[in-house]
Amino acid sequence: MNTMKAETKLGILESVMRSVKVGAVVVDADQRVVLWNHWVQEHALLTPIRAGIPFAETFPDMLNGRTHAAIREGLSNNFPSLISQTLNKAPFPLYWSAYDASFNNRMQQAVQVIPFEVPGLARHCLIQITDVSKVVMREKLLREQSATLKTMSYTDGLTGIANRRHFDERLSEECARARRLGGVVSLFVIDIDLFKPYNDSYGHVQGDRCLREVATTLAGVLQRPGDLVARYGGEEFAAILPATEHEGAMRMAEAMRIAITARALEHRTSSVGPYLTVSIGVGTRMPNGVDDEKLLIEATDLGLYEAKKAGRDRVGAIDAIRMFSVPNLL
Repeated sequence: MNTMKAETKLGILESVMRSVKVGAVVVDADQRVVLWNHWVQEHALLTPIRAGIPFAETFPDMLNGRTHAAIREGLSNNFPSLISQTLNKAPFPLYWSAYDASFNNRMQQAVQVIPFEVPGLARHCLIQITDVSKVVMREKLLREQSATLKTMSYTDGLTGIANRRHFDERLSEECARARRLGGVVSLFVIDIDLFKPYNDSYGHVQGDRCLREVATTLAGVLQRPGDLVARYGGEEFAAILPATEHEGAMRMAEAMRIAITARALEHRTSSVGPYLTVSIGVGTRMPNGVDDEKLLIEATDLGLYEAKKAGRDRVGAIDAIRMFSVPNLL
């Protein structure tokens, strides 16, 4: 079999190096750049690459960075490295276009440093650079879509506040946190007084508008990022106030009741007054691991029952920390 001429081999190698869609930079034992392919030259728009110039001078902003350290390690100890793309998103000044370069908008890169031996010469390092911009963009899009779907699954479609699923999960989380820290959790259940007559009198379109108005008003009263107001079901809403003692919860519930009244939403079929009102039940519990969520909800429902029994448009509460030692409250 005929031996392929050296010139032919070299021509094939140069064609391959020119055609591949990854970057290749070779440095010698003195960390001088001795070889780079067309891909690197094409995308290193602002970086003149010349043979024999030290790597740190060719890419000065990478001096003593993770890639530079990996080159030193590879040359010294023959240790290959894969540079984490998560921590080093775009180490090389490589760009898709002059426009991107003008804003220093570098392409996202995966970088691998591979030491290798050269017959008759000291050890060299190959730095392989892969453009992962599209992969990163696709992953970002998937994360955003996932976050959007999660938000949609946790949001009530009518009112835009948290839905019952979100409420249930948060209540469980806050009770668990209170158990760990030895704290308390307060809970409200808010019911629009005589909403069925309102819906029958004003129609379902106005009824939906009313629910949105109430939801916005309740959410506006809460002041801490950790508090949550949710649509509990139908015309009922709920609010979770972590680390809130009973007295503070009562004050917040009263602020909610007053805020709804202040909206002055006409309710001509109400027996309570001329405007829309709410009744609020308040419960506060120090979780101990025994049916915490269930007992807190029961305590809050009892508070709501007391508020309605007393004439509506008020806040009702029963001491949820001690109440369950008393039988037959209902």
